[in-house]
Amino acid sequence: MPTTPTTSNGASNAPRYPGTSAAADGRQVPGDARRRVPRWSVPLVAAVVAAVVLLVGTALGVDPEVRSATGTQTVGVVAAVVTALVVGYAAWGVRALLGRLSSRRPRRGERAWLVTCAVVLLVSLLGPLGAVTPAAVVLLAVEHLVVGTTLALGLRR
Repeated sequence: MPTTPTTSNGASNAPRYPGTSAAADGRQVPGDARRRVPRWSVPLVAAVVAAVVLLVGTALGVDPEVRSATGTQTVGVVAAVVTALVVGYAAWGVRALLGRLSSRRPRRGERAWLVTCAVVLLVSLLGPLGAVTPAAVVLLAVEHLVVGTTLALGLRR
């Protein structure tokens, strides 16, 4: 028979109302309200993910070089982080705009957001095709996919 956890004074820690849970300080919070991540932090997470993917790829011996008009250029961690931040905060603005435009029908706004993300991600995948080696193409494509997925799902709600 399952028991309800109790505190040291014998009081129950069980939520008082269905659909709520107890916060660490004893307040009752609705459903998953304490699991929400603030939207402003999603681009920061995407930037960290970009740095991790690039560092892991270079640690595995992949040289992320791309062809440019002046020769070849190495994609560095700083460039990846700054790009992820700029794109992430721009995506946050687009998500807010789509949310306002579809405030009467939230499901339509979410669908529009995901379609927009898919189109932008597909266009961004053209960039890694300019990499010098096949391994660099894969590394940069994985980086684009991971950052794009982080932004799309993190800003979705």
